[in-house]
Amino acid sequence: MITIKELGFSYGSNVVLKDISLNLEEGRIYGLLGENGVGKTTLLTLLAGLKKTTSGTIDIDGRNPFDRQPSLLSNIYYLPDEVPAPRRAAIGFARDNGQYWEKFDLTKFSEIMKVLDTDENQRMDHMSYGQLKKTMISFALATNARYMFMDEPTNGLDIPSKAQFRKAVSKYTSDESTLLISTHQARDLEAIIDPIIILDRQDVLLNASIGEITEKLYFDYGTEIDPDALYSEMVPGGCIQVTPNPSGAESKVNIEALFNAVLLHKSEIKEMFNK
Repeated sequence: MITIKELGFSYGSNVVLKDISLNLEEGRIYGLLGENGVGKTTLLTLLAGLKKTTSGTIDIDGRNPFDRQPSLLSNIYYLPDEVPAPRRAAIGFARDNGQYWEKFDLTKFSEIMKVLDTDENQRMDHMSYGQLKKTMISFALATNARYMFMDEPTNGLDIPSKAQFRKAVSKYTSDESTLLISTHQARDLEAIIDPIIILDRQDVLLNASIGEITEKLYFDYGTEIDPDALYSEMVPGGCIQVTPNPSGAESKVNIEALFNAVLLHKSEIKEMFNK
């Protein structure tokens, strides 16, 4: 269980995060969305214990990640957007570095590399950016870490690789693990993330499951724009719009439309979901 209370972080006088509070539950794959510069990467690095909070607290199973306790760090994995390219074969890198995570599974690493169509015997510094990214995704999932934080993992992946990524995450993530995935590519992860967190610089605008979202909001795929919609957009063949859902009618969440609706109606959405 991760509990974040009144979290603040600044670079000197530049406030990046202020008064952020939220809980992350076991066995969930959270999607972390937000505009550029709201502190998504900063939040991930704080959770991984790589930065110290300016104010507030982060509690992971009763411990502060910045204390850098090996027993906690062996259950945390942070995958940054930009990954290094060691001058060695992927399988050797995994074998030597996996020992730092108590549940690392080398066989699982090899299996995921095959799912992602990547050669475990290839030198990592000879890989394309996409191949390198898939290798590090394979390593992250093979750690079996209780908490995994991924920053833009689908950046640099082509369309088939994005489908492979979704398959790997769905198949190889433990029911006990908590994943927090930051992304600008909401459609890449639409099938696997639940709940969804939308972050603002000084607030958590939304932290809700897909079920909670569809209970309160209706996603209409029609032909006529509703003037009272929270958000509407013309698309080929009609429009997508987001409206309040007082009747509880069922619909399918469109994450991009949800994101835009939340940004346009921050106070209204917060009130709606905090009742």
